[in-house]
Amino acid sequence: MTAHPAQPFALLAAATGGADPVIALLVALVAIFVATKILGEIAQRLGQPAVLGELLAGILLGGSVLGIVNANDPVIRVMSEIGVIVLLFETGLHTELRSLLSVGSAAITVGLAGVVIPFGLGYASAVLFGIPPVPALVCGAALCATSVGISARVLSDLGRLETLEGRVVLGAAVLDDIVGLVILSIVASVVGGASVSVLSVTRIATVAVLFVVAAVVIGIRVAGPAFGVVERIRSAGSLGLFGLSFAFALALLANLVGSALIIGAFAAGIVLFGIPQRQAIEKATTTIGHFFVPIFFARSRRLSA
Repeated sequence: MTAHPAQPFALLAAATGGADPVIALLVALVAIFVATKILGEIAQRLGQPAVLGELLAGILLGGSVLGIVNANDPVIRVMSEIGVIVLLFETGLHTELRSLLSVGSAAITVGLAGVVIPFGLGYASAVLFGIPPVPALVCGAALCATSVGISARVLSDLGRLETLEGRVVLGAAVLDDIVGLVILSIVASVVGGASVSVLSVTRIATVAVLFVVAAVVIGIRVAGPAFGVVERIRSAGSLGLFGLSFAFALALLANLVGSALIIGAFAAGIVLFGIPQRQAIEKATTTIGHFFVPIFFARSRRLSA
């Protein structure tokens, strides 16, 4: 298998890791960590959020340029998913539920506009170009896709996460994900030839919203006493690991009910915002995030070869 001419460093990855996937993974991780931090620093010095440099690192390391990182590698993909879960958990730990609810109407307006307008214009544009209705629906749905992880990181880098505008954008981004899931489910059913009813659409939307409400309401009641018990465990790092376990568990529950993993992780952070052990959990989460989050950004804006 020969390297593409536009991938001069693909030969290095193949030579060092062709026989051993561990070596190939180490090459990719070294490249990701070094490139994301250097380009992130350059972006900050230019007055831009660090995430801009990290996304650029993903483009440079991907298949269209250097070919060092294979974004389709299952290990990289899993690490990337863990990265965005950790990122949304971190974001939730900085988000007070009362403050988020105070901008609810504005966030709903922005969130719905951010889904409806791209979907409608995408579908209409595709039809005008002569694309059949079903593929046009897919085009519209593709334009609805957002990344609450990137929105959260940009707001954090700019120091705007806890401002009024930041809360509106964050609330809208979470709503975008929920509505986007509903739209994607509908489009997938249409493409598959299944009939779509008002009842099925209502069910998908209701499940997504009820999960977030139930997770937060029940979690707030349970989290305080539970982590009070965890605090008595003397093993180093117990609070951080149990906090992450809580985030992963809610992410899994979200996935089981048909919602997104990141919605569950974000809800977990909101739940733990008010407990006395939050700072210890946040410190551990941030430390682990330094490893996994750059992998998410390096993979999330790749260009395919």
